[in-house]
Amino acid sequence: MKLFGGVISISGITYMMFAVFIIAALGYLLGRITIKGVSLGTAGVFVVAILFGALFSNTITQTVVQNIGGHAENISSNILKTIENIGLVLFVTSVGFIAGPNFFKNLKKNFKSYILLGVVIIVSGGLACIACYYMGVSGAKDTKEFAAILVGALSGALTSTPAFSSSKAAVAPQYEDAVTVGYGIAYLFGVIGVVLFVQLMPKILKADINEERKKIAVVDTGKKTEVTGKLIEMDDFGIMPFALAAVIGVLVGAIKIPLTSKGLSGTCFSLTTTGGALITALVFGHFGKCGKISLKVKDSTAKVFREFGLMLFLIGAGVAGGTNFVKYFKPIYFVYGMIMTLVPMIIGFIVAKYVLKLNLLNNLGSITGGMTSTPALGTLIHVSGTEDVASAYAATYPIALISVVLISQGLCLFLG
Repeated sequence: MKLFGGVISISGITYMMFAVFIIAALGYLLGRITIKGVSLGTAGVFVVAILFGALFSNTITQTVVQNIGGHAENISSNILKTIENIGLVLFVTSVGFIAGPNFFKNLKKNFKSYILLGVVIIVSGGLACIACYYMGVSGAKDTKEFAAILVGALSGALTSTPAFSSSKAAVAPQYEDAVTVGYGIAYLFGVIGVVLFVQLMPKILKADINEERKKIAVVDTGKKTEVTGKLIEMDDFGIMPFALAAVIGVLVGAIKIPLTSKGLSGTCFSLTTTGGALITALVFGHFGKCGKISLKVKDSTAKVFREFGLMLFLIGAGVAGGTNFVKYFKPIYFVYGMIMTLVPMIIGFIVAKYVLKLNLLNNLGSITGGMTSTPALGTLIHVSGTEDVASAYAATYPIALISVVLISQGLCLFLG
């Protein structure tokens, strides 16, 4: 890409890096805008990324093909996917280390509540998907294509990449693009809707955040275990244990469990990179050491990686989604996506508040986990002013992850 009459020439890879930082700068500016106490926060990066992808997708492709060659669309897509995945690993690994010390105490106290809430949220989303199908199937030219779009929209509404992947594998090959379309259209509100929800609910309920923060704080009244001898710190920031947890997490997430008689060639379930990195970091964060070697990561390091990772994730996902958003967008599909985001979120909140009696911040933390919403957790941490909400997210997330994959595949069979 040439600028200012060729004085500045930007190669394909450099252009992508240039774009990442431009989107980040503009996104944080947008996220800073506050209306009646509500702002997009880091999700502003996602909005700018969507717009960038929609407006400059041709520029991205042309720049890549001029400087790299080959199949430009595939290459640029892989670059964006790499950015997204690196960001996701950084974010969830950070969340695991932050939540780890208090996670198992919180899980033990509310174990049944987290399981029930995760299932309730995902099942509600599945029922909303079925309702949308019967609302619009009479006007569909191809009912199987319409069903594939809605199942894709469910995975987008719940911002669940594993559900998206499993849905594509469960439908006939000719309907895979329909799943992608539904996912891309619903994903935008799936991100922004939950981000706004966790900010609005405390205001609607007129909650005292300081008091709510005291309720969620985990107080360890037991005897502290004395550490004999000095632990060996591998580096000043804890980057080595962070990297080690990420590596092990990626490997754990890559393990595939067959769900059909076809074995690994058929439909399989895996924790994915997200689940594997989260669980591994939780274990590292909980134990904090291995023999004489420290596995602790400095809070400041984890917080920087968490924010940086979230930014990269939103940029990678947003730009990729923006390239096809305008092409396939239909207002009714966006409405269906909104329904599939709002219904499970509201039902989950009501069940958590009135049935399970969870305090507000545990409730909202569980909602972000049940909706598998990475950006919303980042927003909730900022709104609440405490990292303890990450424990509720981490406890509900695995249940929701497994449930949404199974529900999505079941819907493909039921509606298809």
